[in-house]
Order: sequence, then C-alpha cells, then structure tokens
Amino acid sequence: MRIPIFEKFQAFSRRDFMTQATVVAGGAVLSSCSNSTATGSSERDEPTDSEQIDVGEGFQLPPLGYAYNALEPYISAQTMHLHHDKHHATYVKNLNEALKGNSLASQPINEVLRRLDELPENIRTTVRNNGGGHANHSMFWQIMKPKGGGEPKGELAQAINSTFGSTANFKEKFNTTGSKVFGSGWVWLASDKNGKLQITSTPNQDSPILTGLYPVMGNDVWEHAYYLTYQNRRPDYLNAWWNTLNWDEIGKRYEQAKKAQ
Repeated sequence: MRIPIFEKFQAFSRRDFMTQATVVAGGAVLSSCSNSTATGSSERDEPTDSEQIDVGEGFQLPPLGYAYNALEPYISAQTMHLHHDKHHATYVKNLNEALKGNSLASQPINEVLRRLDELPENIRTTVRNNGGGHANHSMFWQIMKPKGGGEPKGELAQAINSTFGSTANFKEKFNTTGSKVFGSGWVWLASDKNGKLQITSTPNQDSPILTGLYPVMGNDVWEHAYYLTYQNRRPDYLNAWWNTLNWDEIGKRYEQAKKAQ
C-alpha cells in the first residue's frame, strides 16, 4: 500500500520537530552547565547598578565587607545577594520614608529604637519593623566573615563559660532557642543592664534593644536567610552558621555591651 506524499511529509515533519527540539534543549542545558563550570558559580560577585535599591536620604545600606560568595558553602552567594541587596535595602528605604521630616531621623538607629514612644503612632510600627530590620542586619553582616568559626575568646569566652557552663552548652541552647522560633524572627545572645548574658529570641525584626537588652550577637531565622540552601531544615542552617562567625567582632560587641549599661 502506497502512503500519500502529503502524509509522509507530515510524519517526517513531526519526527523532525521532536528531534530538533531535543537537540536545542540539550544544547541549552549544556551551555548553561558550561557557563557555570567556567565561572565556578552562576552568581556574580557584585550586583549591577540596576539591581541596587535606592534607599533615599538618611540611613544607608552598609556594605558587606566581603564578597557575596565568601561565606560559601554555609551561606550561598545567591542568598547573600537577596538578603543584603533586597531585604536589608528595603528595610532601610521604608525606614527613611517613615522618618522623613522627623527629628529622630538624624539619630543613630539604636537610639531611634530606644525612643519609639516619641514617634507619632501612625509611623511607630513601621519604624519598629524596618528600623529593627536595619539594626539587626547591620549587626549580622559584621559578626560573620570568610573562614570564620572557631571559639569565643577572652572575656567573652569567660562570660559564656560562667553563664552556660561551656561553649558547647551555649551553642546547643542557642540552636535550640533558634529552632523553636515560630515563623520569622531572631535568636540572640544579649546582655542585660547588669552585664549578665542571656539567650533570648524576638519575633519578626524586633531588637533586644526594645526590652532594654544589648544584642551581643544574633542569628536571623527568617526563611529568606537560609531557604535557598537548607529549605525547611532550619536546624541544619543553625549548625552550619557557626562556621561563619567573626568572634573578634562579637568580642568587641560584648565590650560595648558592658560600657552601654
């Protein structure tokens, strides 16, 4: 039985289309893999100007102080891009917009948080949320560094051992507290007005400053801080985070805490 020429052409066209589509798709995947392999990472080390958020006049977004991929494999470059350049920048922008024309706009952020009651009620929550986000994240970038980790030193180490029994006990209690934060928030090592250390947690972007404590160190347990790498495994993130810590900076914050009381 002879197949009409038109039907043979249709059959060939379908087979040819599927073959060509497979080749093109495969080539795109290979090209993508090749680009990632050549650069070592699909993420750029620096953002372009178009990616940067204009935070306006007033408070400014502090630089990280290290490359976006410097904390890998514990925190990915993509996470750092989004966390610093988008989330933190948005807090700063919202804070500046809320405080525009207010006398507290010229004060350090910790002072603003201490004096929230002086603000008009219609902007108080916005400043609390976004001002807390700015203060918390500004601290967060500073207490991490490339090739971090290790153990606390000096007076901070003595205070931790005196309060919690050992550094191991401190880390375990800190992680447990962080894992129990419901939803979004922070886990903190803070100093009270008597200079005594305590582990606490806060919801959302609340700072320990709101309750009269001084934040010595804190870990962000909002999902945007870890989800790209750890998904729902917050305890894995909490354990890995210790490998990023800058104990010298945390020790300085402990000294500041004692002077601030």
